[in-house]
Amino acid sequence: MDLGIRGRKALVCAASRGLGRACAAALAADGVEVTITGRDADSLARTADEIAAASGQPVAIVPGDIASEEGRAAALEACPDADILVTNAGGPPLARFETLQDADWHAALEANMLSPLALIRALQPGMRQRGFGRIVAITTALIKSPSELLSLSVGARAGLTGAISWLAREGVVDNVTINTLMPEMIFTDRMRTGFAAMAEHAGQDPESFVADFRNALPARRFGTPEEFGAFCAFLCSAQAGYVTNQHILVDGGHYQGLF
Repeated sequence: MDLGIRGRKALVCAASRGLGRACAAALAADGVEVTITGRDADSLARTADEIAAASGQPVAIVPGDIASEEGRAAALEACPDADILVTNAGGPPLARFETLQDADWHAALEANMLSPLALIRALQPGMRQRGFGRIVAITTALIKSPSELLSLSVGARAGLTGAISWLAREGVVDNVTINTLMPEMIFTDRMRTGFAAMAEHAGQDPESFVADFRNALPARRFGTPEEFGAFCAFLCSAQAGYVTNQHILVDGGHYQGLF
C-alpha cells in the first residue's frame, strides 16, 4: 500500500532505538525524509545508517535531549518544516507514589508532556498553512489502566492527551491530524526494564514473571516494535486524514475494558 507520503519530511523523537526507531524506519521505508533525535550520538548515528541502508533514504540526526530547550531548538532547526511529527521520550522511572519528590514530577512533565506540546506548538501552524500534517504522540496504554509503579508516566502522558484534544479537532480542517498511540506489551528495552522492576517488587524470578505475563496475553506473545512502527506510519499517511483526536491501544488485546 502506497501511503502517499513519499517526499514528506518527518521529525521523529527519541528514535535511536525501540518504538521511536521503529516509527522512523517505517516512515523512511515509504520514502519519507526522516530526521531523528536521541541523547546518545553514537547510537543515533548507527541507527540512521541502518535505516538508510534498509530504505535507501538518507536519515538526518540531531543528537541531544528532546526534553531540554536546547535539544528541541536543535531539532526544530534541523527540521523546521516537518510534515510529520512523532513525539516520544524515554519513560520516567518506575516508583511507588509515596517515594516521589517534586523534582521527579517536574522531570516527567518536562519530558512527557511539556516537550511534546512545545514541538506541536512550533510545527503545527506551518503544517496548517501548507495543508498537510500528521502528529502522532507515543504515550502509554497504562493511561487506561494505571499501575502502582507508573504514576509519573501515566500522570504526564494523561496530561498530554488532554492538552492536545482541542488542537486535534481544530487542525483537521486544514488536513492536520493529531492522534496518540498507546503501546503496551511490546518487547523493547524499556519493557525489559519494567518487567525486571515489577518482578523484583513482586519477589518473583524475572524470567518466570515474564513468561507468566506472556502466556496470559490474548495473543500469547509480545508485540514487536516493527508492528508498532507500521501502524504509526499508517496514521501519518495521506489516507488517514479523517482520523484525528483518537487514542489507540496497541497492546495485543491486553486491555479488557470497552472504552
